[in-house]
Amino acid sequence: MNPVVIAVCLMLVLSLLRINVVISLTLSALVGGIVGGLSLTDTANIFAGGLGGGATIALSYAMLGAFAIAIARSGITDLLAFKVIKALGKDASAGRMLWIKSVLLGTLLLVAVSSQNLIPIHIAFIPILIPPLLHVIAKLKLDRRAVACVLTFGLTATYMMLPIGFGGIFLNTVLLANLLENGVAVTKSMLPIAMGIPVGGMFLGLLVALFFSYRKPREYDESKIVAVEPEHIQINVPHLLIAVVAIGAALTLQLYSDSIILGAMVGFIIFTFGGVIKFKESQDAFTQGVKMMSLIGFIMIAAAGFAAVIKATDGIGSLVMAVESTMGDNKPLAALMMLIVGLLITMGIGSSFSTIPIIAPIYAPMCIALGFSPLATLAIIGTAGALGDAGSPASDSTLGPTSGLNADGQHDHIWDSVVPTFIHYNLPLIGFGWLAAMIL
Repeated sequence: MNPVVIAVCLMLVLSLLRINVVISLTLSALVGGIVGGLSLTDTANIFAGGLGGGATIALSYAMLGAFAIAIARSGITDLLAFKVIKALGKDASAGRMLWIKSVLLGTLLLVAVSSQNLIPIHIAFIPILIPPLLHVIAKLKLDRRAVACVLTFGLTATYMMLPIGFGGIFLNTVLLANLLENGVAVTKSMLPIAMGIPVGGMFLGLLVALFFSYRKPREYDESKIVAVEPEHIQINVPHLLIAVVAIGAALTLQLYSDSIILGAMVGFIIFTFGGVIKFKESQDAFTQGVKMMSLIGFIMIAAAGFAAVIKATDGIGSLVMAVESTMGDNKPLAALMMLIVGLLITMGIGSSFSTIPIIAPIYAPMCIALGFSPLATLAIIGTAGALGDAGSPASDSTLGPTSGLNADGQHDHIWDSVVPTFIHYNLPLIGFGWLAAMIL
């Protein structure tokens, strides 16, 4: 009857039953609070108080949606799609189709990796880059679930392994610092060694997704794709130049101010004053962008309230204590149980960055007492924190891909983003994280 287990499992079951994720999060938070000993009134107040934690990213998504619409209307994305379709040809051979698919997926993977480290814009590129490529994906009959797996791998495996950009924050500022604070003698040089094995498991999962699970052609209704993209009779060169300036300004300002909202807003303003979007049409364009991203924003807001209730119940501490009392001195069982508990916590909170500070003060003494080496402790806590980021209905790593792939309403968040990434990444992470704990 642990409130964390009850709330997370209920949320997942409701989501899998295609109940709206916002409703699933809200109802599960209320049930979890009551199971955790809070009154209905207190639970509702805590949930409402926590909603503000998701407001910033929700507004960021709304601004990105408007910016994405402006970019699409400039014609630059039409040009990109046209070039790819022209390269494909009308009667492309199977070999040429495979080559185009490989180049497309490889490019998306590189962009996703770069968004975490080289140019740390996180998921901001997805609602801008992916919607105009839906035509290409449909013509290639490429399964969007494979694309979701590629994007999620680039978003998560990168920060787990490379200590640059968001990876520097996760590995050095969050993981390393919390372990040192709790008495584990770890160094920066240990990070890639300890996390390399779990990330290797994720890479294996990616290969399975691409070459086995989602390799078969999948049909999409192209008429629906046309409905969400502006039509252009010809490419307007001045508009393309304005698009380049707006994208450059938005990216520069975002990196300088660390604000997606500010960067996207300035980019949208440049498009408006540049004539790409007429002043009388700016309201409609902005509304269209916000509408495209509204569900994602509300999910993030609800997830913040859910996390606030989970933390208020103190169910995480009691869950870990219950696990500790049952595993005894069995190191293999202890490592497995710590990973599973980390999965439950992150699935509910939706952020690995927020999970590490919660579990490190509890897990570190446990690992020391059980005789795990510093490398093994690093692998256990690092993997336990990252588990659930891929595969959580409320995680950026699944919401981001959905925001682009579902622009035409043909990509279900739960069954086409959450379930595929959960199966292909969380299961290998548990196995390879446990293996790392045993051999390091």
